[in-house]
Amino acid sequence: MHALRAFRHRNFRLFYAGQAISLIGTWIQQIALSWLVYRTTGSGFLLGLVSFCSQIPMLIFLPLAGLLSDRHDRRKLMIGAYALAAIQATTLGVLTLTNAVRVWQILLLGFLYGVVMAFETPARQSLISQMVNARDDLPNAIALNSVLMNSGRLIGPSIAGLLLVFISEGWCFLINAASFIAIITATTMMRLPHAKERRVPMSLAHDLAEAGRYAWRTRPIRLFLMLVALISLTASPYTVLMPIFAQDVFRGDAHTLGFLVGSAGLGAVIGTAFLTTRPNVFELSRLVPYTAATAGVALMLVGMSTIYWLSLAFMAILGFGIIVTAASVNMMLQTLVDEDKRGRIISFYAMAFLGMAPVGGLVAGSLAGQLGAPATAMIDGACCLLGTLALSRSLPAVRADLSRALDRIAVKS
Repeated sequence: MHALRAFRHRNFRLFYAGQAISLIGTWIQQIALSWLVYRTTGSGFLLGLVSFCSQIPMLIFLPLAGLLSDRHDRRKLMIGAYALAAIQATTLGVLTLTNAVRVWQILLLGFLYGVVMAFETPARQSLISQMVNARDDLPNAIALNSVLMNSGRLIGPSIAGLLLVFISEGWCFLINAASFIAIITATTMMRLPHAKERRVPMSLAHDLAEAGRYAWRTRPIRLFLMLVALISLTASPYTVLMPIFAQDVFRGDAHTLGFLVGSAGLGAVIGTAFLTTRPNVFELSRLVPYTAATAGVALMLVGMSTIYWLSLAFMAILGFGIIVTAASVNMMLQTLVDEDKRGRIISFYAMAFLGMAPVGGLVAGSLAGQLGAPATAMIDGACCLLGTLALSRSLPAVRADLSRALDRIAVKS
């Protein structure tokens, strides 16, 4: 099938199976951690601070991580990162089960986890091109990977909501630790083609500056990274607000939280499944301004709604808008970028999508403490919408640039 063509590659099938298990565990831990913090402190600010500490390393370390991904064995970087993440989850689980966990420990462990994931992200994203080893199948592999990431977002929170009814947060953390065994095993079993001989690297500063100039001077890359940064700063921090919505707006529990976040995951899964059927990346350049604007409007509606089932529908639309925008940009970047700069450009993408989220989360948590979660959601959604409209004015010229770039790639291949 056209929508599943990347599964022809054994390495990608192995990765998909291992990552599926690991992602569910990751989302179980994330929801359990949010619930633990809000249950024990009742502080929206601390929710935002925990999110900030676990994601701010993306902004700090991703440029270095992308450079290492271009210089060293990406598979070894991934395996090392997963092993360290398992240790982090185990430590968090033991501290929680022994009633020794404190907020400062959660913040520190969250920061360490963010450092690990900062080095894992560009290595994993860049390795996908080696897993499929075919440029024509690469956009489909990226789209299927996005389906997987967001299926975990859908399934993991729902499972976490159920688990938290019967077991403590500590056991959820240990379940996540065990889930890393699957992805470590799958990554080890891959038979990857020999990487092309890399040029002798220059200094760290030189190689980072080279990639930075390349990204800035290439108009499609520059604009699309700005769009992803905008949606990450304004729309993605909904995760910080959801425990407040679940407990204070809808008078619910962890199960309510799981369904709210899971609804966004459902919308994201639908969005990424839609992307697997797209025939080319040029079509995506027409799509992203509409999906980004949709995310902003949906977040505003979430803030206005006091009806639970209606909010679930708006959350699904929000998840659809965010992930289709981000995944479309990822597909376009990975199709356009030169292989020797892939890790660094993907690190810039990850900085925009993942690195801006902690800043947005900290702002959202602070605003929620002052204005309440509904007002914060409306403000963030309005900023997302207005920013998208401003950036969209440049898109006609960007599409022309993108068309010329795709023509050059076709001639080379």
